[in-house]
Amino acid sequence: MPVVNLTDRIERAIVARENLFDERHQAGLRLFNGFLEGEPKIVIDVYATTAVVHNYAEPAKAGEALVEQVVAWLPTRLPWLESILVKTRNTDDETAQNGVLRYGEKLASRVREHGVWYALDLTMNRDSSLYLDTRNLREWILANLADKTVLNTFAYTGSLGVAAVAAGAKRVVQTDRNRRFLNVGKTSHTLNGFPINKADFQTEDFWLQINKFKRKEELFDCVIVDPPMFAATAHGVVDLAQNYTKVLNRVRPLMEHNGTIIAINNALFLSGAEYIELLEKICADGYVTIDQFIDIGQDFTGYADTRVGKAVTNPAPFNHSTKIAVLKTRRRGF
Repeated sequence: MPVVNLTDRIERAIVARENLFDERHQAGLRLFNGFLEGEPKIVIDVYATTAVVHNYAEPAKAGEALVEQVVAWLPTRLPWLESILVKTRNTDDETAQNGVLRYGEKLASRVREHGVWYALDLTMNRDSSLYLDTRNLREWILANLADKTVLNTFAYTGSLGVAAVAAGAKRVVQTDRNRRFLNVGKTSHTLNGFPINKADFQTEDFWLQINKFKRKEELFDCVIVDPPMFAATAHGVVDLAQNYTKVLNRVRPLMEHNGTIIAINNALFLSGAEYIELLEKICADGYVTIDQFIDIGQDFTGYADTRVGKAVTNPAPFNHSTKIAVLKTRRRGF
């Protein structure tokens, strides 16, 4: 059986993703998902004219030769690339985690998706400030949240809320514990010419913030719930595998009648079937129903002619470990 080297695998991945590239090189996409496309030490994302190479090797040195191979080869294959940033996952070096520029001089500062600009700060933390796997969700938001009031919890840099503003939502409130993250969302507003209402960017602990909304009797047509895998504060714990139902139940009193909860769970080791079990617990009282699932793009799942690996857990009925469910809610008394 012939040996397939890394650049051959990446070449195959590029060809499969040709329809995701745009002429102006403003888009964002996962260029190569090594976990499912043949080399689990390497993942490559593209943000406009910057490639971000993630070294997942453990120890990190075991992936350095592969990283060097990618950094040397990729600009010859995609000559419009202006820079390559390398992020190292398994290290205690925060700078290496956040990213080291290995090619070029300037990192991309924005991407354009479905006609909307999203600001970037690619070295802000070990992630890259915009989660590309929720692209299809942003498209759904654009199509469905016009004239709605929206609360985006665990907003991070606010891309889902920015999509809601672009959709024509009546009001969008973005909440996160980290002001720096929300400031990226404000930059996205500026890029699109959207007004910035400071009161709609709220820096607060999730548990405290929800209680404030309850006391004010504020209600929303749509609440987006996209928590981190695990987070603990003095006021509560988020654990996607253990207490996700508690998080969802906490936002239910904020829902308008015939409201929508967008429930996102990206716990890698939580199977799709297990996630459905969690959601069915929420639905047991008859006031919440599962309306639909939103798939993740094939650049994350791999294509029929590029995929050689299997997911750690079976995500079915979802197509990826980032599991997105749209829930419909009713209020008592209606």
